[in-house]
This record gives sequence, C-alpha cells and structure tokens, in this order.
Amino acid sequence: MSTQQPLLSVEDLHTWFELRHWGFLRVGSVRAVDGVTFALDHGESVAFVGESGCGKSSLARTLLGLHRPTSGRVVCEGRSLGDLGRAELKAYRGRVGYVQQDPYGALPPFMDIGRILAEPLKVHGVRDRAERERRIEAALAEVRLTPAKTYTSKFPHMLSGGQLQRVVIARALVLEPSLLVADEPVSMLDASVRVEILELLRRIRAQRNLTLAFITHDLSTVRHFADRIFVMYAGRIVEQAPVDELLEHPQHPYTQALLTALADPDPDNAQRERPVPGGEAPSLLHPPTGCRFHPRCPHAMAGTCDVEDPPRFEPRPGHHSACWLHR
Repeated sequence: MSTQQPLLSVEDLHTWFELRHWGFLRVGSVRAVDGVTFALDHGESVAFVGESGCGKSSLARTLLGLHRPTSGRVVCEGRSLGDLGRAELKAYRGRVGYVQQDPYGALPPFMDIGRILAEPLKVHGVRDRAERERRIEAALAEVRLTPAKTYTSKFPHMLSGGQLQRVVIARALVLEPSLLVADEPVSMLDASVRVEILELLRRIRAQRNLTLAFITHDLSTVRHFADRIFVMYAGRIVEQAPVDELLEHPQHPYTQALLTALADPDPDNAQRERPVPGGEAPSLLHPPTGCRFHPRCPHAMAGTCDVEDPPRFEPRPGHHSACWLHR
C-alpha cells in the first residue's frame, strides 16, 4: 500500500448556512454538509453521487475554498484551508479547477473567449502576454477547440452548448491545477454531447495525472471514469467503495434505491416493478434523528434506526456503509 500523503483530506467537515428571519431573528442552520470524512489521492478520480439537495454542490464549493467550513478540516497537501491567509487562499484556488454545471451561465456574455480565458491568468499574476496566449492556445487545443484563433474572438452566444462546456473546462485547466472539481458537467447537455465531454475529462485526467472530483446525481455516468464512488444523502456520506464493487454489490438501502431508479433500455423490463422508496429527502434545516434515511427506508428498525446515528460498517473488504443492517 502506498504511503504517499493524499492530495486532499477532509476530516469531519460541517458546512452549515445560518437562516435569519427579518434579517436578525435566527431560525436555525441548513446543514448542507454534516460530518463528512474522506481522502483523495494524487491522480485519483472519484464521484460524489446523490439526489438534488443532498449537499454535493456545497461540498464541492467548500473544497474550492468558496465556503468556509463551520467545523472540521479540509487539508490540501498538508495544509488546512482554515489556516490559510487571504493571499494563500487565492493561491490555493489557483491550484483547484472548477467546471460548472451550466455552461450558459458560467461565462460572461460581454467578454470574448480570449478575455474569458485570460482573466484567471491575470488574476493569478501571469503578466507576460505571450505566456498567457501560449497557455490559452494550449488549453483550447486540449479541449479540442482548434485552431485557437477561431474561438478566442468569439462571444459565448456564438458557440453551441458542447463548445461552451469545452471553454469552461479550458478555463479550469488554464492555471494548470492539481485538482479538478466538476459539478454536474454534462447534465445540461444533449445526450450525444455528454459522452464526448465525459471522454474528454477522462483523457485530460489521465494525461495530466489530475485528481478529479466529479459531482453527479446519475450513477450511470460514473462507471467509465471513476475509481471510487461516495454516495451522499442529507449532507452525509452513507456509502463508499470502488466503482465496480459498489455498482455490483450496493450495501446501503439508499444506494440500492438509486440503482433501481436507473433507466432500463430493455423494453422487456418496461413493466417491471421498481421498489423505489417513496417520500422526499429530509429537510436539512431540521433533519430527522438517527439514520437520516430511516423515514423512507423499507428496512428501518424502530428503536434503532430512528434513534441512533449509524457508524460506518465494512460489510465487504474496502466497502463502507453507514447502515444498522450491517451491525
């Protein structure tokens, strides 16, 4: 087993957002991320999976340094984000690339592509114009937008959705980061373009030896490029395992429900009953006691699941699940 220090480690991370009524009356906190622990190795590709509102995007923005943790630690290359000063935090953000979900809203419409890609370089002190142009051309070539001069003079409204997402990826790469956070990068694209963008991310990750954190609600997209999967529910990681292990042997009832809900292209299975748990995800302002999935879980045990928060069990080697069924 490698003794190399992980690129990024997260220790009991909580990211809460305080709510106030009329601007001064405190009514509680939204527990978007509520006790998350994991580590990412150099060159590793991981996927954070869960339905909308589970805390995936809040976790991503905390890793990017855009949200300050309420408690817990995010440690990158041995340094805690909470200990970084303003200048050090700016330098950290230059080492972490961000691919947004909506390519149409991620790019300023009043700037051409050349200015959009030059802006992060200027912000992070690359003053030499020739060096900026070299990096911009290299980033556009890497995302298959060539020749670069054809695109640098264009504005976002002149490009297709797939081309815009390639520009967003190029902007994330132009500072040569060591970690790339992709938040639902294909959810707003046509099905034919999604495969191209996923293949592009996989190729870039391999060529650059990037660590990739992929945020998605769709388990069907992660098999082809992720090494590990973290399943999130109501602000917590409820299951984690290598990708093939988790998809073939899901242990947590919530993960089993996600897999059951996947679209099946076989018409013979169209009438097959899908035992998907009903109900809605719990409020992160007032989450339920005990296991947060117990109000929807078909296997919930009264007096246990609704009272005590489950620890992390290891029902199979390297496969962890926070469920009392594995006690």
